[in-house]
Amino acid sequence: MFHSFFPQPKAFFSSLVIWTLISIAGWYLFAASLGVSLGYAPVAEEQQPIDLSFFLLPENVWFYGYFFLSAVVFCGAWHLKALNHPWKIWSIWGSALIIFVTYFGVQISVVINNWRRPFGDLLQNALSKQPGISVDNFYSLMWVFCQIAFLSMFVSIMTDFFTSHYIFRWRTAMNNFYMSKWEKLRHIEGASQRVQEDTMRFSSTLEGLGISLINSVMTLVVFLPILLALSHYVTELPFIGPVANSLFWLALFWSAFGTLLLAVAGVKLPGLNFRNQRVEAAYRKELVYGEDHAERAEPLTVRELFGNVRRNYYRMYFHYMYFNVARYFYIQADALFVVFMLVPTIVAGTITYGIFQQISTAFGQVSNSFQYLVNSWTTIIELLSIHKRLKAFEAAIDDEPLPEIDQRYLERETGVVHADG
Repeated sequence: MFHSFFPQPKAFFSSLVIWTLISIAGWYLFAASLGVSLGYAPVAEEQQPIDLSFFLLPENVWFYGYFFLSAVVFCGAWHLKALNHPWKIWSIWGSALIIFVTYFGVQISVVINNWRRPFGDLLQNALSKQPGISVDNFYSLMWVFCQIAFLSMFVSIMTDFFTSHYIFRWRTAMNNFYMSKWEKLRHIEGASQRVQEDTMRFSSTLEGLGISLINSVMTLVVFLPILLALSHYVTELPFIGPVANSLFWLALFWSAFGTLLLAVAGVKLPGLNFRNQRVEAAYRKELVYGEDHAERAEPLTVRELFGNVRRNYYRMYFHYMYFNVARYFYIQADALFVVFMLVPTIVAGTITYGIFQQISTAFGQVSNSFQYLVNSWTTIIELLSIHKRLKAFEAAIDDEPLPEIDQRYLERETGVVHADG
């Protein structure tokens, strides 16, 4: 699943984590201060531009250079180490490009958040009939937003285009690897489906989760300082009173609560999804055999196989029901949580509408990043079930015992019947 596309995946991903931590430490320990001494000083949050000039701020230009240098060192070392790996360009350099573009996309969100304050304040002043407000004020700010939106659209379109090719290259690598081992794999239940469909679903699902994880981490890195800076506007919290860095602690608490809630509610779902793929594959395979052999796909056999499908679906429906109760409860409560916590501040009149918009957006960004498992739980469940199926391929290739569920399938095919069927 991994070593067909990435060179020495365990060493690659371990070194990636270590190098990332080293790079982050290097930035905060000396690179950021070095940039200040060289004239790349950061701009205060209240003074940051609300247009495209944000990306040309000295601090951002300095960080781009630091990121580029770190990526070149890491990717260059692995490029030399994996000279004979056929997918090194896509797996090493392509991954670095995706990480950078994801970070740039988060920065676009920062610019939009900066834009919300003057637009919200202008809207509030216009609605309260403050003097000096003209239509040109609105149109100029809306034109700025259009520029940001067009940049965001361009980045998203090009990222999706590149990522689609990246995913298909990963699928191609898995497909080529599995087909080179076909003689060892062809006896596995649903082998053709696992090569044709599961490789496609695994690469696309894992890539989506990976990009979401990177985006969550980058969002935390970028928006946490903004959220901490905005916390001084929050005078007190309901039932609690004044709390230092209140918005940060609220985001952490609310995200941890949602993650724990859905993790407990959905603990049974990965196994049920895996079993569902297996019973569907067994039913489909019997029907395929029945197309060429008259003695296969007899009514009793088909009825029994479809009965397995029906029972598993009913079981899934039940477990998804209470999982969805927990999920939708959390989603609906999430819509009002930050507003509820800001009620004392709003009543005290210590913030403007523009600041409220900034707080809501920044809190939502940080909260969503902490809620990575909440937002991705159903996709993670699907990925785990796919991984279980492909794990049988890995076992067959490495001449290891197959998972119990696949061993029982082979025994059934050869006429071995267990007491439980």
